[in-house]
Amino acid sequence: MLDRPGAITGAVSTPRQHDSGHKHVAGRAIYIDDMPEPPGLLHVYFGTSSEAHARIAALDLAPVRAAEGVAAVFTAADIPGENDISPTHRHDEPILATDAVHFAGQPIFAVAARTRDQARRAARLANVTYEPLAAALSIEAAKPAGAMVTEPLTLVRGDADAAMGTAPRSLTGQMRIGGQDHFYLEGQIALALPGEDDEVTVYSSTQHPSEIQIMVAQTLDVPANAVTVEVRRMGGAFGGKETQGNLFAVVAALVAKKTGRAAKVRPDRDDDMIITGKRHDFLVDYAVGFDDDGRIMGVDMTYAARCGWSSDLSGPVTDRSLFHADNCYFYPHVRLASQPLKTNTVSNTAFRGFGGPQGMLGGERLIEEIAFATTKDPLEIRKLNLYGPGERSLTPYHQAVEETTARDIIETLEGSSDYWMRREEIDAYNSRSRVLKRGLALTPVKFGIAFTATHYNQAGALVHIYRDGSIHLNHGGTEMGQGLYVKVAQVVAEEFQVDIDRVRITATTTGKVPNTSATAASAGSDLNGMAAQAAARTIKNRLIAFAAEAWDVPPDQIAFLPGRVRIGQQDVPFAKFIGRAYMARISLSSTGFYKTPKIHWDRAKGRGRPFHYFAYGAACSEVCVDTLTGEYKVERVDILHDVGNSLNPAVDMGQIEGGFVQGMGWLTTEELWWDDKGHLRTHAPSTYKIPACGDRPRVFNVRMVHGVRNSEETIYRSKAVGEPPLMLAISVLHALSDAVASVAGHRLCPRLDPPATPERVLQTIDRLRAEDAAA
Repeated sequence: MLDRPGAITGAVSTPRQHDSGHKHVAGRAIYIDDMPEPPGLLHVYFGTSSEAHARIAALDLAPVRAAEGVAAVFTAADIPGENDISPTHRHDEPILATDAVHFAGQPIFAVAARTRDQARRAARLANVTYEPLAAALSIEAAKPAGAMVTEPLTLVRGDADAAMGTAPRSLTGQMRIGGQDHFYLEGQIALALPGEDDEVTVYSSTQHPSEIQIMVAQTLDVPANAVTVEVRRMGGAFGGKETQGNLFAVVAALVAKKTGRAAKVRPDRDDDMIITGKRHDFLVDYAVGFDDDGRIMGVDMTYAARCGWSSDLSGPVTDRSLFHADNCYFYPHVRLASQPLKTNTVSNTAFRGFGGPQGMLGGERLIEEIAFATTKDPLEIRKLNLYGPGERSLTPYHQAVEETTARDIIETLEGSSDYWMRREEIDAYNSRSRVLKRGLALTPVKFGIAFTATHYNQAGALVHIYRDGSIHLNHGGTEMGQGLYVKVAQVVAEEFQVDIDRVRITATTTGKVPNTSATAASAGSDLNGMAAQAAARTIKNRLIAFAAEAWDVPPDQIAFLPGRVRIGQQDVPFAKFIGRAYMARISLSSTGFYKTPKIHWDRAKGRGRPFHYFAYGAACSEVCVDTLTGEYKVERVDILHDVGNSLNPAVDMGQIEGGFVQGMGWLTTEELWWDDKGHLRTHAPSTYKIPACGDRPRVFNVRMVHGVRNSEETIYRSKAVGEPPLMLAISVLHALSDAVASVAGHRLCPRLDPPATPERVLQTIDRLRAEDAAA
C-alpha cells in the first residue's frame, strides 16, 4: 500500500485493500451459512410450481408432512399478516401461491425439517393438481394482450415525427437484448432467530435490510421495531439481493416464530436461479432520421421488456432504460416509450445498471446503423452526435448535460489506444485473412447517478468514539464485496486524522441505523460516506468547542493532524485528547444524515433532474473472430474511466475491471433459455456460462482519469463507480459486429443482437454473406 508521506494509514484517496480481502482468500470471512447453527435449527425448503400458468385445483401435502424429519409445513393460510412482498407495495407478489401459479418455479408451500436434505426431499412429495391456463412466455406473446405490470413511461422533447419526416435520410429496425442471471457466489440465504414476545432477528444476505425489516413485520403482523435485520457481508449481489431476498427472509422468520425454533432458508443453485429474477430482456423498435453527414435529427424508440408475473422493480428499471437511451448523444427531437410487459416467467428485477445498459445498447445501435448508412467509421458518428453547449445540452428528460467529459475522454482514449492506426492495420489484416477476422470499436458511457425514486436518496450513519480513542462506525450501506465498508471507514479516519485501523467496521443492522435505502444505484459511497462524514463532523465540532474552552484558545487554532490534535502551540495525542474530553463530559457519539441535493423528478410530465451528476468512461476493444465456427477472442481492451477524486483507487480499479468483465459476459456468453413450457433450462454453471479467467482480454489496459474532481459536491468530490463500468463492455459487442461486418465488406449493418454467443455470431456471418451475395 502506498501512503502519503506523513499522512495517516488508509487516508482518503490512497489505495487500500478491501477490509475483508485477506479473509476472502483465506476462507475466514464469515457468511451466514458459516455461522454456528443454533440448537434445534430447522432447515426450510420450498415446494414450487411445475406449471407456468395454472389454477391450483387441489393441493395434497399429507405425504410432505409424513416425510422423515419434517417438523412443519406452511402454506399461505399460515401467514398471520400480509401474504405479499411487493417492493413497490402494489400487492401483486404473494409470498406463497394461493389459488393460482404464474410462473414455473413459483413457491407454493414451505417445508421445515431437521436437515436441509430432508426438507428438499420432502418438498418433492406434494401432490398438486393443476388446471392449465394460457401462458405468455415471451415479449412477442405478451405484446398483443398488452398487459403491463406497471404504468409505462413516455419521454418527449420536440416533434420526432416531423423531424424524421423532413430528415434527408431515415431508417427503422429492431433489436433484441438478452437478460442475465446475477450468479452471485453466495446464494440467497436467511437465518431467523425467534426472540421474546413478538421479536425476531433475521440475518439476511440482502442489499436492503430496512426493506427486509418491513416485509418481515407485515408478514408477521408486528411493528417494525420488533424486527432486527443484520448483514455483515454478502458474497456478491449485483442487484439480485435488492428485493429478491425478501422471500427467503420472511419465510425464515415465519417458521421461526411459528415453531419457536431458529430457521434457515438456503436454496441450492438450481432453485435459486429458477425462483429469483434476472436482468430484464428487451425488444427495442427504433426509427431514426439523420442528415447526409450522419447527424441525428429525430429519434423514436420503444423499449418493450419481459418483466415477469409481478411488478417487482420493473417500473423504475424500464424508466431508467429510457433515461439512458441517449447515452452520450443529443437527440434534437425525440420520443422514447417503455412497455413493461407482464409475462408468465419469473419477475425480473434489479441488476447492475438497472435498465441503463439496455437503454444504451439501443442508442449505440442507432449510431452503428447510421455509420453503415453513411459509410463512415462509427467513431466519427459518435463524436458528431455528442452532447454540446447551449441547445445541444438537453436530455430527453430535460436535464442539462453541463460537462464536456465524454468528448474529452473519447478523444484522449482515441489517441492513447492508437485507434486510427489500428483501424488501418485491422482493415489490412482482414483483406488478406480468409477465416479469421478482426474487429475494433470505441464506445463511451454516460451514466446518471442517483435513485430515480427521489426518497431513496438519503442515508444515516452512527459514529462512537470510545475513551481509548478507538472508533465504532455503523451506517446503512451493505457490503457485497464492492469495498463500501473500507471506503466509508477511510472517510471517518480522514475526518479524525487517525489510522484506519482505529476505525472498527461493524455489520449493517436496522437496530443501529433505521430507515435505510438499498445499497444500489451506485450511490453507496455517495450517500453513506456523506452521512458518516456528517456524524464525524458533529463530534469534531463538539471537540473543538471543548478544546477552545479547556485550553483557552480560539477555535481556528485547533486542528486535527495525523494521530494528534494541535491546540494552539501544543500537540495532544488523539487518544489522550479523547480521554480528556470524556472526563469533561463531552458527548463522543453522533448520528449523521445526508440527502442528495438538487434532484427532482416529475414522472407524469417526464421531466426534471433525476440525477445528481453523470459518471463517464470509454472503452476501445479489439476482437478476433473465427468465421468458420463463430468463436472469438477479446484480444485487447483499453479503458479510460472517470471516478472523480477516487476515495480508494485500488477498490475503484477492481470495480472497473470486474464491471467490464461482467458486462462482457452479459453481451457474449450468458444466455438465458426457457423451453415452450416456461421452464428455465439454463439454471446451473453447466448450462449458463459466465466469463472464466481465460475469457478476460489478453491485453487489458485500464486507467482512471486523473486530476478531474466531481463538479458536484460529493464525498471528497469522488464519483460513483459501481455500475458505470459494466457498460464499457458494449465496445466488445460492437467490435464483434465490426469483425462480422467485414465478411460483407462493411456494406451491410450486421445487426448483431446480444448475447453474441458463437452460435449467434456464426448465424449472423451466414446471413450477411447470403444477403451480400443476393444484393
